[in-house]
Amino acid sequence: MNIALRSRYILYSDFDVQYLQQQVDFLHFSSLKLSYNHRLSLGFLYRNRDWFQRGSDEFRLTEQFNYTKQKLGVRYGHRIRFEQRFFKTSTVYRQRYRFAVDFPLNGEKLDIGETYLISAVESLLSLSDLYQPETDLRLTAQIGWQLSQALKLQTGLEHRLEAFNLETFNTLFVLTSAVIKI
Repeated sequence: MNIALRSRYILYSDFDVQYLQQQVDFLHFSSLKLSYNHRLSLGFLYRNRDWFQRGSDEFRLTEQFNYTKQKLGVRYGHRIRFEQRFFKTSTVYRQRYRFAVDFPLNGEKLDIGETYLISAVESLLSLSDLYQPETDLRLTAQIGWQLSQALKLQTGLEHRLEAFNLETFNTLFVLTSAVIKI
């Protein structure tokens, strides 16, 4: 089981440099380990945007499948997610695929007190009765610290190419998160 509290800040949005907090998220995921490399997970997310006047709050349900493989200290991960995003006036159904690579900066195994890097590329398809289908692409790079067996802190950047099948726009986010593993 993982519990996370994270926030996201807008750093750049379509030729406008800014630094605005967009939201605070509370996440919970429970996972069933099918084998050493395969996991099924169910999760929920509550996203608060009202505090920052950045849109409506959101409640999200998530089903996901993970496959990971590790070679020479580098972990490769494939993740497929299905999400139901509930807003005040609409529901969006989203499918996501992510390929990620992470590795410790010291040695082949991540130990307590050590730093690691994680990078990912993710494609998204969002479907709704109210809006046209939307496709997005996200590129993420983060640095993390394994503070204890149960606590990680991460920060980094995420570039989004959003709605590239409709009217494309770019956004760059600063990400911060604390992940507690129970």
